[in-house]
Amino acid sequence: MTIVLFEVRAAQPGAGVVKLEIEADSVDAALTSVRARGYAALAAAPVSVARKVRRRGRFSLVLFSQELLALLSAGLSLIEGLETLAEKGHASEAGRVLQRVLECLYQGMPFSEALERQPQAFPALFVATVRASEKTGDLDEALSRYVAYETQFDVVRKKVIAASVYPVLLIAFGGLVVLFLLSYVVPRFSLAFAESTVELPFASRLLIKWGTFFSAHGGEVLIGAGVIVAAAVWLLTRLETRQRLARMLWRLPAFGERMRLYHLARFYRTLGMIQRGGIPLVTALGMAGGLLSAGLKGSLERARLAVEQGLPLSRAFGENGLTTPVAVRMLRVGERSGRMAEMLERIGSFYDEEITRWVDITSRLLEPLIMVVIGIVIGGVVLLMYMPIFELAASVQ
Repeated sequence: MTIVLFEVRAAQPGAGVVKLEIEADSVDAALTSVRARGYAALAAAPVSVARKVRRRGRFSLVLFSQELLALLSAGLSLIEGLETLAEKGHASEAGRVLQRVLECLYQGMPFSEALERQPQAFPALFVATVRASEKTGDLDEALSRYVAYETQFDVVRKKVIAASVYPVLLIAFGGLVVLFLLSYVVPRFSLAFAESTVELPFASRLLIKWGTFFSAHGGEVLIGAGVIVAAAVWLLTRLETRQRLARMLWRLPAFGERMRLYHLARFYRTLGMIQRGGIPLVTALGMAGGLLSAGLKGSLERARLAVEQGLPLSRAFGENGLTTPVAVRMLRVGERSGRMAEMLERIGSFYDEEITRWVDITSRLLEPLIMVVIGIVIGGVVLLMYMPIFELAASVQ
């Protein structure tokens, strides 16, 4: 599943037409999310990746939660803390968002409702966490839970990125070396053997023909390659292309299972955090369902209906493919002990550890394999370049 930032135009009584930014895996999911917040959705379109990055750079929800938590722990009231943060970032987008939140609080609105009116900065999950804390008066604990929740996700994400950096650098460096050989060295080398009558191996003849062709049409080849690269980049920016690639990865036996575990880990962690906030299980299932892929959402809906009918969560998840044998046993323990939120978070941690181990093993296997493949390709090109010299030396003898 690919999560995309959508810009949704919606109408709200008394506010007219507004623009909201919603993270979802499809246009329908974005429209459904907006309608669930009480808006009349009019249209939705994906926002560019660059704009998404800039938006996140302007307002960091985790940083906001950490700073507000520190101010509340220091003894400031909620309004005093928000005023301090708004004053600190008065010229930024974050400062403007907090100023609008403060205006709602000055009018007597609850904090959760003030946050809900800024959906571009505060997702539904964060709003629900704050709303649950208003019933118990433990906003500090709710903020701590959300920071820990986001931090745990970042740990797994950073490990995956870190494990991918070295293989990507190897592929990029090897590709540049091969490109240099084929576009610079081989064309000049082939000029010396273009008119040679020595019988050469088939692969060497192909290499020399490529060098001769590139010498005559190098500009056209480079322009064509640039067009192909630009077209590939444009296709990757299309939502349909990314969704198709994601579906292809899901079909791969090894990658598909790990992607399933990754989505389930996020789902279980989110569900556990929501449960700790005191939100009913059925409602929590609906709120956390947005983290699952399209294929798993149908299974979740069937499981949710089963729970509504009185079926235990462990059995509902087990019958709909939303768990593993180990997780089923942990869910049963949580049902018997009444510590379901704790067990859900432990299951998420268990899945995260399994994903991390798989990433470590895979990266350690891929790195030498990539090096061998790159060495074979570069060595093969160099060997094919020297084969004519060997053949020429043999013919002279």
